[in-house]
Amino acid sequence: MSLQQTLQNILTNPTFLATWIAFVVASEAVLVWDLWTNNNEMKSLMKLVWVLTVLYSGPLGLAIYWYSGRQQIAHDSFWRKGFRSVAHCYSGCGAGEVTGIVLTVGILALANFYVIAITFGFAYLFGYALTVGPLVQEGETWRQAIKDALYSETASITVMEIVAISVDIWLAGEATMGDVLFWSSLFFSLSLGLIAAYPVNLVLIYYSVKEGMMNPKKMATDMGM
Repeated sequence: MSLQQTLQNILTNPTFLATWIAFVVASEAVLVWDLWTNNNEMKSLMKLVWVLTVLYSGPLGLAIYWYSGRQQIAHDSFWRKGFRSVAHCYSGCGAGEVTGIVLTVGILALANFYVIAITFGFAYLFGYALTVGPLVQEGETWRQAIKDALYSETASITVMEIVAISVDIWLAGEATMGDVLFWSSLFFSLSLGLIAAYPVNLVLIYYSVKEGMMNPKKMATDMGM
């Protein structure tokens, strides 16, 4: 049995999807409780970044938040900056990919060429938007935030979506919105895109293309918490 068939057999199982949804709901509950109880000073768009990251990747997204996104982290690091950076990219790209796949495959049933082109377009649009918003809230002008987003996020979005979209098309095949495989392969591919883009963000931070998002512990200190 090929790798593709093995993964399809797992992802087609309704129990797998139901279990995954349960993990996502539990992870979101923990995240929301911690954001509003222990990290309420966080900017609203940054909270949205983490809510979307956990929505797409459940326990993996929660682990990334717990390791890098809370003011209670013991100390900041290169690796934590990388995770915060990729979460910004992922939150927007994921929204764009879900929108694109649902529209082009689930509703319009377009050919793969159009699926890829339109989904990439949505991923870039949403990815840039979810980067520009937090930068503006941190004090940048709209012009500078847009310039920074285009310069710093393009490589990360491109790698993330090449992996995510190709895996989704490879696994989902002819699945429609009424099939378990349509949804399970979508969320599986999103998480693979996140993993693929993480080292890209580390490289971008290392070479100062990206600064990495602000240390949440420092943010709380600056606000007098």
